[in-house]
Amino acid sequence: MNGFPLTLRVPLACLALGLSLALTGCGGKSDASTPPPTPAAMTDQSIGHYCGMNLNEHVGPKGQILLRDDPRPVWFSTIREVFAYTLLPEEPKAILAIYVQDMGRAGPDGNPPADAWIDAHQAHYVIHGDAIGGMGAPDALPFARMDDARRFAAQHGGQIVDFQGMPEDYVLRYVEPSSPRG
Repeated sequence: MNGFPLTLRVPLACLALGLSLALTGCGGKSDASTPPPTPAAMTDQSIGHYCGMNLNEHVGPKGQILLRDDPRPVWFSTIREVFAYTLLPEEPKAILAIYVQDMGRAGPDGNPPADAWIDAHQAHYVIHGDAIGGMGAPDALPFARMDDARRFAAQHGGQIVDFQGMPEDYVLRYVEPSSPRG
């Protein structure tokens, strides 16, 4: 700014500072010391974002995404849907937190307890195994502990990936739902 006269340097500096502050407040990264919001409790009013069905009607892990400008969680019946939401360009990207249910705590009915939410970025996911998810199709199964994911993969097949390693083609490809067993 040395090439500008002093009468222009001050307003330009103020403009630069103002733009910096505005950009920080509008979509900039949040302060790393601010903890993410806690997961919401799933209720009878928790409806899947893509399927429009009550989450309690589905077996297996569910997911939720918390957005900056909406106090309501975005609910998902499957873990693949959680990842699809983050990949699809038309979905909001002001994500504060992503939570999935820990299948290491699932009961014999295939459902984790209500308090089994874990940070999706910290989970270990078993994919390409024989597990069927909430919509009757193969799904990624999240585990808080790597030992639980390894044990599940040894029994049911599949490979273990982390959040960043989730293959886009696994998430977005159409999979025919399985027929009900009778």
